[in-house]
Amino acid sequence: MHIYNTLTRRKEPFTPLVAGKVSMYVCGMTVYDYCHLGHARVMVAFDVITRYLRYRGYDVTYVRNITDIDDKILKRAEENDESISALTERMIQAMHEDETRLGVLPPSHEPRATGHIDDIVAMIETLIKKDFAYAAANGDVYYRVRKFADYGKLNNRQLDDMRSGARVEVDVHKEDPLDFVLWKAAKPGEAHWHSPWGNGRPGWHIECSAMSTCCLGDTFDIHGGGPDLTFPHHENEIAQSEAATGKTYVNTWMHAGAVRVNQEKMSKSLGNFFTIRDVLAEHDPEVVRFLLVASHYRSPINYSVDSLHEARKSLTRFYTALEGVEVEGVEVLSGGDNDEAGYAERFTTAMDDDFNSPEALAVLFDLARDLNRAKSESSEKAQRLASQLTRLAGVLGLLQQDPQTFLKGNQQQVALSEAEIEAKIAQRKEAKANKDFAHADAIRDELASLGIILKDSREGTTWVIEAP
Repeated sequence: MHIYNTLTRRKEPFTPLVAGKVSMYVCGMTVYDYCHLGHARVMVAFDVITRYLRYRGYDVTYVRNITDIDDKILKRAEENDESISALTERMIQAMHEDETRLGVLPPSHEPRATGHIDDIVAMIETLIKKDFAYAAANGDVYYRVRKFADYGKLNNRQLDDMRSGARVEVDVHKEDPLDFVLWKAAKPGEAHWHSPWGNGRPGWHIECSAMSTCCLGDTFDIHGGGPDLTFPHHENEIAQSEAATGKTYVNTWMHAGAVRVNQEKMSKSLGNFFTIRDVLAEHDPEVVRFLLVASHYRSPINYSVDSLHEARKSLTRFYTALEGVEVEGVEVLSGGDNDEAGYAERFTTAMDDDFNSPEALAVLFDLARDLNRAKSESSEKAQRLASQLTRLAGVLGLLQQDPQTFLKGNQQQVALSEAEIEAKIAQRKEAKANKDFAHADAIRDELASLGIILKDSREGTTWVIEAP
């Protein structure tokens, strides 16, 4: 297995610290608002990565944190006239609902920043003792960026270039404009915790350093997150953690690609900003998940009506292939020259190459094509192929619904109820019996215009919904 490492900017053979076990930390959400499409991208990307590592036999400890204290949270709670805990609990519940609908498995551990204040304070104290941090006269504590010789290695940046090219807020309490805050002194009336430097709360970067090392140790296998976190967040995590422990913080850094909407950056100012629940109110969750999985996790995704339509068409092809084939309890052959074994090997080869989900999906399309052929040749072979298809697709979190549920699902997208559709089919059957083929064709065309596709066979007429 090879994984692209953001730190070294190349694919590298993956060898975990402990044989058979993988330790992974992914930066989670700051829970002041509903999760948006960018969050969905990260959720689904690392869900697929976790599922595949487990499929390959690894015991995965997946930690994804929650930032439940932050300037944005304080501001939003004040705007809403609600307590910080009421706001964060409401948003955490909504986040869990969103990820469940997207088929995202819960992480092994989900630490909250407010539950690790003592660990954060202890790490800051260590940094001060090692002269990597200092307490300022205003009650804040800052990290000495220039003290850490490797600062900038994740993003391949030089310190002087950062200073000249960045818009650094002037703070008279800093020794250097590039220094960043580890502990913020509380303003009157603000939420706070006690510390050796006075009442305050942790800075954002130190939270993840403390939570990750508490859950996974001083060094762990994989650290992931969104594309906007490489600098300064992850750069600062490296500086804090390695200065505090004297050890390599993370062996492999992974970052998901951005989400663009109709080829533009997603932004509230552009009016193209969508929360996950906005999207799921209009579209089948599995269609959205397929769209997110169909691109390589490092590639940008373009979210549009057309791309969702293509995702639905792809899923329809898969579920149509699975329709009418019994897979429960069917054993998949896994050796020799069996078709099933060949598909599994090709799927694994694709995913071993930096979790190449588009190539893995191409294997599944080939499998679905052969399944369609087998349905008219051998029911036993069709069952084995269908079982293999659902098993491999399950590694991507796909094709776990009953085919009929998907194919007849999302009826809110069409103007007719199931009873009305069946009535139309009965009218068409009667028209054909009366040799009124023009009327029968008109009924078929009318239903097709609504996204309802009829399928005739010796057993009768069935139907599926395809998004118009």
